[in-house]
Amino acid sequence: MKEKRIRGAIIRYLEFVIGLTIFSLAFNLFLLPNNLVFGGVSGLSIVFNRLYGFDPSMFVFVVSTGLLFISFIFLGKEITAKSIIGSMLLPLFIKLTEIVTIYVNFEGIDLLVAALYGGVLAGIGIGLVYKTGFNTGGTDIINLIINKYVGFSIGKSMFVCDGLIVVSGIFVFGIVNSMYAGIVLFLLSKLSDRVILGIGRSKAFYIITDKPDEVKSFIVKKLGHGVTEMNAKGGFKRETQKLLFTVIPTQEYYLIKQELNKIDKGAFFVVVDAFESKGGV
Repeated sequence: MKEKRIRGAIIRYLEFVIGLTIFSLAFNLFLLPNNLVFGGVSGLSIVFNRLYGFDPSMFVFVVSTGLLFISFIFLGKEITAKSIIGSMLLPLFIKLTEIVTIYVNFEGIDLLVAALYGGVLAGIGIGLVYKTGFNTGGTDIINLIINKYVGFSIGKSMFVCDGLIVVSGIFVFGIVNSMYAGIVLFLLSKLSDRVILGIGRSKAFYIITDKPDEVKSFIVKKLGHGVTEMNAKGGFKRETQKLLFTVIPTQEYYLIKQELNKIDKGAFFVVVDAFESKGGV
């Protein structure tokens, strides 16, 4: 048990380091050289690098350190503690990976290519960091403060904060660069979610049908999967119906969808990704 915990901790910190490395490489190879201001303190550092010549890694370090003190005052030590490691190591990794740009330089490449590669790599890197339970501090702290004292959701706070940083890039680098930066921001958010949750190997079906026994028989006898049957009451007609729930492998998605259409064309069903399922018989 102890060895398992140690192995788990090693894997967790290894993923954290890999995540920071991938993000830092994306920043130095694609985002910084092509002035793609994608949000966050790292994105803001691109603006200050162009306007005042500030070293991006030093800018990230100074601003992140200041935000840690603000976090301690407004959010408390427990939340702040979760941001310390990422806030301190991110600028270090940005500085260390600068050496790669000596040998590999993508400055001036097509902006779409830079946005695509930068967004994908940054999303994978940040996703790995978040997956391990850490974060990179920075504007995440501002988002939490806005959420606590203004009442905005984290999503709205991110939209406002990162949006303002992206807009600042318009005034410095022009609207075209900012349009490509929007692609980076979109890919970063989508890829980081995918890395955190994984790719769903299974699908969860929620089915309401007038022929529950036939549908249940097909899933159990033909596909060999379990089904949970529940009573559900409609919100409009207030009628009680049977709700069937089952989790099946993604490759069998079309099999059950086609069979449902054959059994009951009026069946209502919802399908969602089941990123993880465990237990059962």
